Amino acid sequence: MNVASTMAEENVASADDRSTQSAMNEIADAMRDAAASTTGHAAGLPATVSDAGPWALRSVSRALYGTSYVLSYGIVYAAFFVVQSLPQGNALMHGFHDGGAAARDALRRGG
Repeated sequence: MNVASTMAEENVASADDRSTQSAMNEIADAMRDAAASTTGHAAGLPATVSDAGPWALRSVSRALYGTSYVLSYGIVYAAFFVVQSLPQGNALMHGFHDGGAAARDALRRGG
């Protein structure tokens, strides 16, 4: 081997080492930035969760209200429709009327 080829190989090896070191520095910088970003996002997480709690409760409450409203409306409307379609002035209709009046009175008395 001659001196020129040995020096050229050392220069290539030195350039490879600098390239590898540069790449490693870039990776380290990216990891440091990612860690700082993650820490920043994690710091804001409790505020986000505390904001989501009341929102979720309101959503569930609205869904329950809507469901119960639709069910009760459907049941009551269907019951009145059936009662109105039955012939009036018979024992069945008098029983419905008296039972409804008794239920209203019990509700007004509180139980």
